[in-house]
Amino acid sequence: MKAELTRQWRLLDLQQLDTRLAQLEHRARNLPQIAELAAVSEQRDRAAEDEVLARVAVSDAERSVAKAETDVEQVRVRTARDQERLAAGTGSAKDLQGLQHELETLARRQSELEDVELELMEQVESLRTDLDRHSAAVAQFDARIAELSAARDQELAAISAEQDVATGERANVAAGVGADLLALYERLRDQRGTGAAALVAKRCTGCGLELNASELVRIKAAAEDEVLRCEECGRILIRTAESGL
Repeated sequence: MKAELTRQWRLLDLQQLDTRLAQLEHRARNLPQIAELAAVSEQRDRAAEDEVLARVAVSDAERSVAKAETDVEQVRVRTARDQERLAAGTGSAKDLQGLQHELETLARRQSELEDVELELMEQVESLRTDLDRHSAAVAQFDARIAELSAARDQELAAISAEQDVATGERANVAAGVGADLLALYERLRDQRGTGAAALVAKRCTGCGLELNASELVRIKAAAEDEVLRCEECGRILIRTAESGL
């Protein structure tokens, strides 16, 4: 293939821009905020699960307290009714004695139920403390996620702006390469990651290998507009003032 040397030199500019675009894409995929977001989101999910379990525990305990309050209230109502009957003095002595015994039993029962109610209320307070702790953890994770998301979006916006500039510059450079040479370059870039490399100090900057003497003689004898390829890596080899020929 033949191409003016100035067109070939443009490939080095094009390769530089493509390398920059690849670096920007890699940077966008590997922002530290992305990895941290994944880790924090996982922690947040676990904290949210703990919060749900804690909320269910509080709800169950509150129902138990409500039932205990109902049991105590029932005993109180029955006690008040028996006390009224005892105070009225109606009924036989045996009946009144029975009421007195029942009141004693109800008093013991009320004391037991109130102890249970108090214990359950203390349990609810403890469970509410746990729930508050889990809720606070979720809120902290949410705040960190929002912070990381904002930082990620800011970085991505900056990267996107750089990509737009580089893409515009690439289009201008590619226009001066020519369709035939550009097609070869693009094919090689798809295959090897980079399509063109400068020959510097008798070394291909694409594969990093120094060319042997016979290859250097061939390159030196080639016409200026001859499109050369590195025998080792196959990339388009661009001769420059630093080639060492």
